[in-house]
Amino acid sequence: MTVTRLVLTDFRNHADAVIAPGGGFVVLTGENGAGKTNVLEAVSLLAPGRGLRRAALSEMARQGGGGDFGVAAELGAAVNIGTGTQPDAPDRRLVRVNGAPAAAAALAEWVTVLWLTPAMDRLFVEGPGERRRFLDRLSLALAPGHAHHATRYEAAMRQRNRLLAADAPADPDWLAALEVRMAEHGAAIDAARREAVTLLDARLAGQPDGVFARAGLSLQGWQGDAVQLAHELAGGRRRDAAAGRALAGPHRADLVVTHLGKAQPAHLCSTGEQKALLLGLVLAHAELVAERIGRAPILLLDEVAAHLDPGRRAALFERLAGAGQVWMTGTESELFDAVPGEATRYEVANGQMLANGMR
Repeated sequence: MTVTRLVLTDFRNHADAVIAPGGGFVVLTGENGAGKTNVLEAVSLLAPGRGLRRAALSEMARQGGGGDFGVAAELGAAVNIGTGTQPDAPDRRLVRVNGAPAAAAALAEWVTVLWLTPAMDRLFVEGPGERRRFLDRLSLALAPGHAHHATRYEAAMRQRNRLLAADAPADPDWLAALEVRMAEHGAAIDAARREAVTLLDARLAGQPDGVFARAGLSLQGWQGDAVQLAHELAGGRRRDAAAGRALAGPHRADLVVTHLGKAQPAHLCSTGEQKALLLGLVLAHAELVAERIGRAPILLLDEVAAHLDPGRRAALFERLAGAGQVWMTGTESELFDAVPGEATRYEVANGQMLANGMR
C-alpha cells in the first residue's frame, strides 16, 4: 500500500502539515533545517520500530506545542493508521489501525517502509549493532512477525540481565523461564535474518554489473535453534553475570558485506564505493520485497541525489520508476529534473509544505 494522505500534528517543526502524495515519486526540496527529513521520519513511524532517526518519542513533539504529537496516514482507500503520544505519557507510543488500538508490531501487516539516510553512509565501518538493526529492517520487510520476536527477545534478555546482576541469587525457575523465552524468539530472529540474507545475496549475485556496486552478504556470529540457545544460556549464567550481558544469542551476530566486483570487504572500500554498495543493496532488497510479498515497500531516500553525478542520478530514477512510492529529499529542485513521469513535488520551508511551489 502507498500513503495517499499524511497529516502531521505537532511533529518536530511541523505544527499541522497535510500532504497528499501520489503513488510514485514524492520529491521534497528546501533548505537545510526546513523539515524535509522530519516528513520522512514521520512516514517511517508508520512501520514498527523507532523510525529512521531512532529518536526518543519525547524528542519528536514540536517545541512550543502541547507536549505530544500525532502522525496519521491513509493507505489506499481502506486503511487508516495513526501513531503518536499523549502529553501525560510523552515516551509511550500509541498506535491505531482503523480507529482501534493496536500494537506497533501490527503495523508490519499493512505497510513496509525502507529508508536510506546520510547517517547510514558509515554503516560498514560502524559497530555490528548498526548492521544488525539494518538487517532487522530488511528481515521485517520479508517477515512481518520479525518485529514481535525482536521485541519479546529484547524484553526477556533485559530481565535476565537484571536478575543476573542483582546482589541476591536469582530464582533459577524464573531464569529458566526467561531463557526459554529468549531461546524461542531468538531462534526465530536468527532464522528470519538468515533467510533474508540468503535471498538477497542470491538476488545480488544474479544481477549484472551496473552503476551501483553489487554486494555479497553473509551473516557471521551466533546461529542455532531454540534448544541450542536455551542450553547455552543456562550453562552460561555465571559467565554472563560476570560480563554483565548475554554472550550467546542472535544479538551477537553481524552482517558482513563484500564488494563483489573488487572481492574486497565493504569496510575497506572508499566512501563512494560504500555509498554505491549500500544504495545497490537497498534497491535490490526493495525489488525482492515487491516480488516476494506482492507489495512494493515505501522507500525513503534522504539526500540520496546530493553526491551522485547526473548519469548516476538518472540511472537511479530510472530504476525506481514504477517501483512503488519513493520519497526523496534534496536542497535543490534541479537535482530531480531527471525524475521520469509525474511526481508529487513539495517545497518545504520552516515546517510549511508548499505543493508545487504554491501554498
